[in-house]
Amino acid sequence: MKLPAGEGVVDQVVLGARTVLPVVFGLIPFALVLGALAARQGLSVLEVGLMSAIVFAGSAQFAAVELWSLPPAIAGLALTALLINLRHVLMGIAIAPHLRGFSGPEKALALFWMADEIWALAMRRGIEVRLTAAFYFGLGFVFWACWVLFSLVGAVVGGLIDDPRRWGFDFAFVAVFMVLLKSFWRGPRTGFVWFASAAASMAAWSLVDGPWYVLAGAAAGMASAALAPPATTTRKPGR
Repeated sequence: MKLPAGEGVVDQVVLGARTVLPVVFGLIPFALVLGALAARQGLSVLEVGLMSAIVFAGSAQFAAVELWSLPPAIAGLALTALLINLRHVLMGIAIAPHLRGFSGPEKALALFWMADEIWALAMRRGIEVRLTAAFYFGLGFVFWACWVLFSLVGAVVGGLIDDPRRWGFDFAFVAVFMVLLKSFWRGPRTGFVWFASAAASMAAWSLVDGPWYVLAGAAAGMASAALAPPATTTRKPGR
């Protein structure tokens, strides 16, 4: 795989930023709701901004806000965040081959910005052509900056959006991933992996309380990918 001819660092950054923009529109309502909920729980605007900027993990932040108390139950918050984000270990293993050309600091920044949407877009890019640090920077910075910005706006304006489900915003990220999944299709082998992951996640969700279904689905997907027969599709010439 190679970098397309004529594309420099700035071009790659701009391309990454443009690629992530459609996903950002789905992020905005959830960032607003997070900021509003956090403010209602007693967090200041500064604290909301710092949480989004440093933690940068939407599902873990929502869980933390729901469990927030004074004084905060640090052990419970840490365990919940750990369980929800354990999937990032498997995501990191999957994307590692595409980060081989990154320097140490670039890899650290890439892992910090490895939200689910960024991971999916970067993986798709790595399958098509060589994934560059500049392209990843465009993806990650825009997504991270918008998450921080709109969670701050949510903390300031309060509860103008009480229930995102009323407007269908809860389906926004699901719709994004359904579109991204199509680009990962490589024949029956892919369907086998998807089925195994979905079945394990649904079983864990119905049998065990808490976010274990996230880890179960990710682990089943990785295991089935390792056990499934090799794909028979061939890569397009020149890629």
